[in-house]
Amino acid sequence: MGISGSFVYYSLAITFLGIFSMFFLPVKFKSVVAALIVILNAVLTSWPALDALGGEIVEVMLRGNDFWGDIPIHIDGLSAWFILIINFTSITGVIYGIGYLKPYQNSSPKLTLHWILFVIFQLSMVWVCMLQHCLAFLVAWEIMSLSSMLLVIFDHDKPKTLKAGINYLVQMHISVVFLTVGFIWVYFQTGSFSFDAIQIFFGSNNNIWLFLIFFIGFGIKAGFVPLHTWLPHAHPAAPSHVSGVMSGVIVKLGIYGIFRIISFLKADFLLLGEIVITISVLTGIYGILNAAVHRDFKQMLAYCTIENIGIIGIGIGLGLMGMGNGSAVLFYLGFGGALLHVLNHSLFKSLLFYSAGSVYQQTHTRDMDELGGLIKRMPNTAILFLIGAIAIGGLPPFNGFISEFILYSGLLEGMKSNNLREISLLVCTLAGLSIIGGISVLTFTKTFGTIFLGSERKVLEHQPKEVSLTMLLPQYLIVLVMLSVAFFPQFYLKAIENLLATFSGDLFKVGYSPLTEYSVGVITNINLYFILFIGIIAASWFVRAYLINGKSQKVEPTWGCGYVAPNSRMQYTGKSFSKSLGKMFSFLLTEEKKYEELKAGEIFPKSRNYVSHYLDFFENRILNFITHHLVYSVNYFKFIQNGRIQSYVWYGIVFMLTIFMLTIFNILK
Repeated sequence: MGISGSFVYYSLAITFLGIFSMFFLPVKFKSVVAALIVILNAVLTSWPALDALGGEIVEVMLRGNDFWGDIPIHIDGLSAWFILIINFTSITGVIYGIGYLKPYQNSSPKLTLHWILFVIFQLSMVWVCMLQHCLAFLVAWEIMSLSSMLLVIFDHDKPKTLKAGINYLVQMHISVVFLTVGFIWVYFQTGSFSFDAIQIFFGSNNNIWLFLIFFIGFGIKAGFVPLHTWLPHAHPAAPSHVSGVMSGVIVKLGIYGIFRIISFLKADFLLLGEIVITISVLTGIYGILNAAVHRDFKQMLAYCTIENIGIIGIGIGLGLMGMGNGSAVLFYLGFGGALLHVLNHSLFKSLLFYSAGSVYQQTHTRDMDELGGLIKRMPNTAILFLIGAIAIGGLPPFNGFISEFILYSGLLEGMKSNNLREISLLVCTLAGLSIIGGISVLTFTKTFGTIFLGSERKVLEHQPKEVSLTMLLPQYLIVLVMLSVAFFPQFYLKAIENLLATFSGDLFKVGYSPLTEYSVGVITNINLYFILFIGIIAASWFVRAYLINGKSQKVEPTWGCGYVAPNSRMQYTGKSFSKSLGKMFSFLLTEEKKYEELKAGEIFPKSRNYVSHYLDFFENRILNFITHHLVYSVNYFKFIQNGRIQSYVWYGIVFMLTIFMLTIFNILK
């Protein structure tokens, strides 16, 4: 087998030994051992992944039996890209988690289970990317779902957290049902559980229906609308380092699955591309609209994940349309922009969740309307959150701008088509992507301003302070990688080009680099101009500081339009900031509020309470409707389980008599 395959056994041995040792270690060492296992597994699995990203395919064959056959472990460029993202995000998550969970040092069994699950969680995600066997893939997928669910319900003593975990688990099993149906269909057509059988199936059958079954199965994990409803519950309930890893990478495994199925497609590229791009635009707009109005900042970030899944989906749709039209440029810009945004989103979203977790750890609230002025007490966290906010808004000079610029370029390239239907779709997509970007800026202006600027709106029981270096260090590491993507994009784009060259097979053989030649020069110039702009502002500030140096200065409160006795309640809140947007899209953004409106003649109104929150449209109007009527129908059969032993004995007698009669009449043989 050679050195290329030994990493599998080394990784498993380290994992089992580390998990076993955690049962006997003092509580203060459990997190350190977990971090060590995660880092070692990351090194062992990243080594062959780097080789695969360079063009070398790593294969290891695990011996099976006559029924399911051998189980191939296969690392190609696509697997490698996701493995490296998983490993980096898991490392930052486990280091951040060491500091985040310090208040739980007295709960040794709870921490032991948590860190064991985190180690299993990381390894299961990596195995999902390596396995090329349907049954083995489903086992790894199930381990990933179960371990992540148990990580979500870390605070299982809270009913809301437990409900979020059960909701997540149910939806993940619905996902498994669709994946299982797809794999069984392939097995009955080909007689093989290997992933190669999917390619054989697509070569001799209609591609659309099987692809859509897999798209639903993987789309639930990714969070495409309307398959997204687990995200806004699971992310706020989970510890922030788990939220960061889940948002950063676990939803991307849905994207990995979609990419893997696309690599086997043989026909219907154009139609499937149009379907995917339509769903993705709706997903992006729906996600960012909900993010804009929610005041629970972790729930807001969860909806932003949905928005960015929509952006990635737009790239996937463009790539499929490029395959359908035979356009190499559209193929590379679409899929390349999507894959780069997978990396970018994993970086700035994990950064935002870690920063949000720092705020929650210090303030014990997720309601941004109870916060304010935290930049004075938590300056490092504020700057890190601001960097993440600028990046997720797609603004230069950070990495989010790079991938979104490539997608914009792909949309413009696609409009060169002679097909009016395609042009209309891409124009609408371009408009939708612009709306997503604009509302994203509004969302994070609201969030950053409400949490970090102004004055504190409520006197907190625990006065916040800056978090420990253990929690800040992984965030600075993420920023460093983000800057490398922003200023050296050609390094990442070249790796993506190599990946896509093998991904396309014989479909596209181009003699140039579509990604790097089409966009890197323009991106570099824009970033340089933006840095020049920042430099001019910085120079102006230094000149001002020099001119007023040594002169008396007087600090006064912010000007309040002539009112000299302001208080913190007069500041803009998250609700007031986005109220106009909420009213504009009230048909989609369902607000549930308890408030008695002022009457026309009520000159001196009495004091009253105002409570409001927004409901998820699909969950409230569709899923709750279905589940309500399902429960209502099932209640008609409650008489069967009546608690009387005599009834249960009669059930057994009736069942045996039924079987006996069916056998007599040869209905059952």
